[in-house]
Amino acid sequence: MSDAPELRPSFAVRVSRPDARWQVELLASDAADELPALEHALGEPGTEWPGPFVVVVDSRLYFVVLRHGPGGMVRALISDATMQEWLLAAEVVERYGIAVDTDGAFDDDESGWPGGDLDVFADDGLPADQLRPIVTADDLWADEMVARIAARLGFADELHAVVAP
Repeated sequence: MSDAPELRPSFAVRVSRPDARWQVELLASDAADELPALEHALGEPGTEWPGPFVVVVDSRLYFVVLRHGPGGMVRALISDATMQEWLLAAEVVERYGIAVDTDGAFDDDESGWPGGDLDVFADDGLPADQLRPIVTADDLWADEMVARIAARLGFADELHAVVAP
């Protein structure tokens, strides 16, 4: 387990940086199942750059990130695309066409199979090659992965202020 401060096991937040400071807004104290509501929380594409993103942690098992990309298309990342027995995970995989290749799943040291856009945080300074070790760490729960991402990007204090148990 991680030595990062503990977060709630489920939550949904909107993270933005309209100026030089990060802002984290709690959308739900429990993981939201409503994908359209999460997409709506992103706001209109192109109003901020890099734009805001929504992070959802579901029962510490997986997390989802949604963010506008070029042309207003929503970019999606799921920390473990095999978690489709959970409603939100199944909706994200289906809506964004995330391929799930389960051949050889769990045959290595990785804890799950991230899917979607691993460069979702590249504009903030966390490219895919640095994000992948976080989302595939077999000793971290999803909330701990999100805490590490927040620490790397610089909004850990703001995140903990709204989602600490």
